[in-house]
Amino acid sequence: MRLHLFALFLVAACASPAPEFFGAERHQITLEGIDFVVLQKADKAEVIRMGYLARAARAPVPALMISAVEKTTGCAVVPGSVVTGLPGDTGEARMRLRCPPV
Repeated sequence: MRLHLFALFLVAACASPAPEFFGAERHQITLEGIDFVVLQKADKAEVIRMGYLARAARAPVPALMISAVEKTTGCAVVPGSVVTGLPGDTGEARMRLRCPPV
């Protein structure tokens, strides 16, 4: 039983990308004490908040997710493109990017 709990803890502690982000460029950033992993593939990004946050501490996370993506990728998040798995989810989000020409 302890081995199962340990394995569950290990899986929960890592940022696993959605299938469409396999092979994506990976970035890590800490903003306001919260760690994020950002995965970028072409003009799309997925951002994953790492660690536990109490419900009361989650209010700034959606804006921090956008900042994390913009700071690590150098691209602007397309307004209105942020999608989460569940409404109000602060653990993971996907968004489209507008990147400067190379």
